[in-house]
Amino acid sequence: MLKIAFCDDDLEILKELGILLDKYKKERDEDLTCTVFQSPLELLAAIEKGFSFDILFLDILMPGENGIETAKEIRQYDNNMKIIFLTSSPEFAVQSYTVGAYFYQLKPVWEESFFRLMDSVLAECTKTQENSLILRSKEGITRIDLEKLEYCEVIGRTLFFHLGNGKVFESVGSLDDLFLQLKPYGNFLRPHRSFLVNMDYIQNISYRAIKLISLAEIPIPHGKCSEIKNKYLEYAFNRKQVFLS
Repeated sequence: MLKIAFCDDDLEILKELGILLDKYKKERDEDLTCTVFQSPLELLAAIEKGFSFDILFLDILMPGENGIETAKEIRQYDNNMKIIFLTSSPEFAVQSYTVGAYFYQLKPVWEESFFRLMDSVLAECTKTQENSLILRSKEGITRIDLEKLEYCEVIGRTLFFHLGNGKVFESVGSLDDLFLQLKPYGNFLRPHRSFLVNMDYIQNISYRAIKLISLAEIPIPHGKCSEIKNKYLEYAFNRKQVFLS
């Protein structure tokens, strides 16, 4: 179920958006929840308490704090939310994309444009969800693209997610639970109780360690080398990767 939020100080706009969303849900048979906010402060307070939304329709011109500034604060907690700005003027269009806006929608919002926009953003959300992992890290709520996850290690109760670009995210959790969650994808190998490896990043395997493309080395327990090599070769052959002998 995807979560949507509307934030606008104009009650009439909120009412119109609610009607459009109800009609969209009925015609498209979509399971969506919606939360309404009348001010940026209400919205930010909810996000600071841990509430998260997949899609946010955010008015730009509101009393107290405009939508651009609100979006900047939201990005401190959540880099994945699809933010759609609402405004009656195109003057903020360039600024809107500096905070990772998904779209810039001029008012009034007509049914045809709303439906087209919802079709697009829901397709993007579904695509992102199917190949990603959401975690609560020090940076806030973070969605990790699984193709970019090189390996994960656990120290105590802290999981360290190492991405191919060198970034590392920390989150509290269990490697056992993470492995069960990622197992259906088929490309994650657990060579050691403290490590989980994306086999797409393996450079070579020796009897002592797995060397990854980043040159990180994952230790292999004594006697496990053959088993790990066989699992990797099976994965590689299924992916139709080429081997030279």
